[in-house]
Amino acid sequence: MAPETPAQGPTPRYFTWDEVAQRSGRDKERWLVIDRKVYNISEFTRQHPGGSRVISHYAGQDATDPFVAFHINKGLVRKYMNSLLIGELSPEQPSFEPTKNKELTEEFRELQATVERMGLMKANPVFFLLHLLHILLLDAAAWLTLWLCGTSFLPLLLCAVLLSTVQAQAGWLQHDFGHLSVFSTSTWNHLLHHFVIGHLKGAPASWWNHLHFQHHAKPNCFRKDPDINMHPFFFALGKILSVELGKQKKKYMPYNHQHRYFFLIGPPALLPLYFQWYIFYFVIQRKKWVDLAWMISFYVRIFLTYVPLLGLKGFLGLFFMVRFLESNWFVWVTQMNHIPMHIDYDRNVDWVSTQLEASLPPPRGEGSDPGTGRLCLEKAGLAFPSGTQSHAPPTFSSSSRQHAMSISRPSMTGSVATSTSRLSTIFSPRCLDTVTTEWLPWCSPCVPSMA
Repeated sequence: MAPETPAQGPTPRYFTWDEVAQRSGRDKERWLVIDRKVYNISEFTRQHPGGSRVISHYAGQDATDPFVAFHINKGLVRKYMNSLLIGELSPEQPSFEPTKNKELTEEFRELQATVERMGLMKANPVFFLLHLLHILLLDAAAWLTLWLCGTSFLPLLLCAVLLSTVQAQAGWLQHDFGHLSVFSTSTWNHLLHHFVIGHLKGAPASWWNHLHFQHHAKPNCFRKDPDINMHPFFFALGKILSVELGKQKKKYMPYNHQHRYFFLIGPPALLPLYFQWYIFYFVIQRKKWVDLAWMISFYVRIFLTYVPLLGLKGFLGLFFMVRFLESNWFVWVTQMNHIPMHIDYDRNVDWVSTQLEASLPPPRGEGSDPGTGRLCLEKAGLAFPSGTQSHAPPTFSSSSRQHAMSISRPSMTGSVATSTSRLSTIFSPRCLDTVTTEWLPWCSPCVPSMA
């Protein structure tokens, strides 16, 4: 009797990069590739915990590096991905798309493995709890200033400065909780994120996740990064997009004066005139009732704390003074390290190049870390979003340094004018000769050459 032939599993389906790239639109199938495996995410996007848009931005592309960067428990996530698996790349297909830098990507993945092996992605929760404690102490000091010194102009001004510092520092702290990068379990990260951004700042965690994850996924990519949505209705951003507007003869604002009116509608107005009201529309329209409850707890707390001291009108004046001061702080620290940099449509370049070209960290210095939320490590934070801003991975090898050296450092004060005039702003190359084994090249001390 002939021996039984062992049962054969289903033959895997093979695809090419061109076939994957065709499944990228909003009205048709959406596929993406992770470690050469092809996944159909067409029906999954709305169920994606990180939001539908952030995963859709990689439809038709290789999402291996952002997948690794965004997920702290990759093994668990892969179990849920099995139902989305439809095949893999054909054996003759390269592992990298032709638009991506193969050498740089390989070196970055080696660096990423080294970083995790050295334990540099493990945060010290005590540091962040002490950070939270100092925010709570500043919050108490603001109220004590009015209670002990009265409500005249100087105590009121000092109270406003202290509360603005509380809001700014809470903004930096919630960033790390929001990326699930402080505790080893997502539950505690989510809880502290809700507390800091909801109860201490009065903003919804889901709104921040919705916007900020997209920014990390495709920084400075027009129509994918919400941080640059002010183009073209308020500002003309980036050389490429500005030239495109000129060719199309479209002009929504007097762009030749945007470096002047930016100071009127940018830093002073973003929080008090836009974010302050839009966040309520966001949570109600999306039915984020848990976030709304956390937000209400913030407004109830500050109302009961300051109305007895200042009255309703005095309270409203203090509140919007704080939002005004915080808005200037927030915009200059968070937005001005992206707006001066390269802005374009999504060209599907590799993960590292996308992050390097999109962010200009402020120089490190005495007091700069607390003042900027450690954004001197912003490039590291973009490349490693699941790590905290205080992490400092080891350096890239020589080819990565050469890539980093190609990034220009625009004048921060002339950055807005750069988008349209592109004549008066002086660009000076980043000096990356001083590179230590402790900091990434973009975080190392450097002295820009003076033109």
